[in-house]
Amino acid sequence: QVQLVESGGGLVQPGGSLRLSCAASGIIFRVYAMAWYRQAPGKQRELVATISSGGSTNYADSVKGRFTISRDNAKNTVYLQMNSLKPEDTTVYYCNAVFQGAHYWGQGTQVTVSS
Repeated sequence: QVQLVESGGGLVQPGGSLRLSCAASGIIFRVYAMAWYRQAPGKQRELVATISSGGSTNYADSVKGRFTISRDNAKNTVYLQMNSLKPEDTTVYYCNAVFQGAHYWGQGTQVTVSS
């Protein structure tokens, strides 16, 4: 059974930081490219950051310089370090894993940035 479980979301003040985690099971984690998406209610899903199996990263312009994606293959976990958070970062964040024809999603974790 493939499972991606996000954690680390919560309420934070503007300018604060959070680290999201996504723990994967049921896949050969090291061969998968991993990504974080976000989707607010009534809005389109947005690609936030990606990391390849080799560790290459890409970021949406809206988060570049503030967010960092990383992975720990020994722990089957991908992370999203979020710094300098803004109210517009408020949304549900989803973990994604892809390898060739396989594509899996987590259930999401809520991030709220508010005073």
